[in-house]
Amino acid sequence: MSTTKSAGSTKLGRDSRPKYLGVKLYQGQKAQTGNIIIRQRGTRFIAGKNVKKGKDDTLYALKSGIVKFKTTAKTGFNGKRKLFKTVDVV
Repeated sequence: MSTTKSAGSTKLGRDSRPKYLGVKLYQGQKAQTGNIIIRQRGTRFIAGKNVKKGKDDTLYALKSGIVKFKTTAKTGFNGKRKLFKTVDVV
């Protein structure tokens, strides 16, 4: 006698839902207050002027304006400079 059904069921049929991460508003597009600009895991992009980071690292607009991306260099505690991508709403 078999211990499992022969057809019609599988234990591998489950899958997680996609997270829909990424850039939602690109450079030059208009952002309204509260609009999500980037959904991310970790801090690949850093919040700049008029942008705030949520608890799940989502960046959203604090004021209405136009989205701008730029690269900035920051100096760490060990003296090394590292490039970061910053998001501003101007």
